[in-house]
Amino acid sequence: MLEGKKIVLGITGGIAAYKSAELTRTFVKQGANVSIIMTRNATEFITPLTLKTLSGNPVYADTFSLSGDWDVGHISLAEAAHIFVIAPATANIIGKIASGIADDLLSTTVMATKAPVLICPAMNTNMYNNSLVQDNIRKLSDVGYYFVEPEHGELACKAEGQGRLPSSEGILEEVITILTPKDLKGQNILITAGPTREPFDPVRFISNYSSGKMGYAFAITAKRRGASVTLVSGPTSLPVPHGVNFVGVSSALEMRDAVMDHVADSTVIIKVAAVADYRPALMSDSKIKKEPGTLSITLEQNPDIISEVGKIKGDRVLVGFAMETEDLLKNAYNKLLAKNMDLIVGNDLSRPGSGFQYDTNSVRVIDRSGDVRKFPLMSKINIADRVLDRVKKLCDQRGLPGSMGDVDRH
Repeated sequence: MLEGKKIVLGITGGIAAYKSAELTRTFVKQGANVSIIMTRNATEFITPLTLKTLSGNPVYADTFSLSGDWDVGHISLAEAAHIFVIAPATANIIGKIASGIADDLLSTTVMATKAPVLICPAMNTNMYNNSLVQDNIRKLSDVGYYFVEPEHGELACKAEGQGRLPSSEGILEEVITILTPKDLKGQNILITAGPTREPFDPVRFISNYSSGKMGYAFAITAKRRGASVTLVSGPTSLPVPHGVNFVGVSSALEMRDAVMDHVADSTVIIKVAAVADYRPALMSDSKIKKEPGTLSITLEQNPDIISEVGKIKGDRVLVGFAMETEDLLKNAYNKLLAKNMDLIVGNDLSRPGSGFQYDTNSVRVIDRSGDVRKFPLMSKINIADRVLDRVKKLCDQRGLPGSMGDVDRH
């Protein structure tokens, strides 16, 4: 995802500097070209040789070192960067940048760069919460610097609180988000994901194999592209994507209510959730005991959420999913027309690597004209990106976002 991107990674003198090794590996595995600048204090916590080995590039710590064809070090690094990441960032470097101080290679290069700068604070919790540090963070945020908040937990000093360096995965996601063009900015996208659970006693329920991975991929990708995202999700084991409005639900009825509560504020609705078609007509107040013979449970239909949305969607873009084991194109297209969708993503469960639980998918995307676009097996993140390209075209054609009037929420 960072193929061909040049990242300058600044490392300052805190105990979390050792985590910069894993962060460097994470960037390199994503295809980035990583150049590293260390403060003198940072070299006391982790050696330049370690980071040179992991990055495959020279590591810089001297303001007066020269690189390449005698380019001045801090200027050549500043101009080459697509993004500048400082992790860990101490209170000292944050204060220097906020005050315009440039007295070492790292602070000098930050002053010289026009690339976006992502600062990842890591320090003692009392230092982080100090009003002077917070004032500096606000000052830098106001002029366009990006920040990832430190995590809560036990710190090296044995204190408990906010101050841990965010995970490499969290920093990576923020880097990708910053570098992704914001072509969906202004869109309010409502996404459903995961399974629903339909209980018939306090300990048992009817559900399906949905992992939620496809819906969460849409939420992550839409957020990266600048959309305001609301994710309504059934129970999954996935972490909540950063920066989205998350609404957790369990049953189909709860999901229906959550969706209808947010339709009016949405310009795009993407229904990825595997909603149970039926629920038990009655729920026992106590655990049903095992008895000789068979057990019968009467089922009743759940509401058809996407049909309800289709009736009131107006100019909103409505995208649905169809999971089939046979006649995929025919069944998916009939579903699109019957439920007033704009696009439907057909997922053939018989194809290896597609469907529930996998990180990959192979789909067909069908529009109202019957045009079919076939996507080969690829990551669900890439599938979401491709479908959102189609969504963007529809939004542009309809002049979204815009005033679309109120709809009945219930």
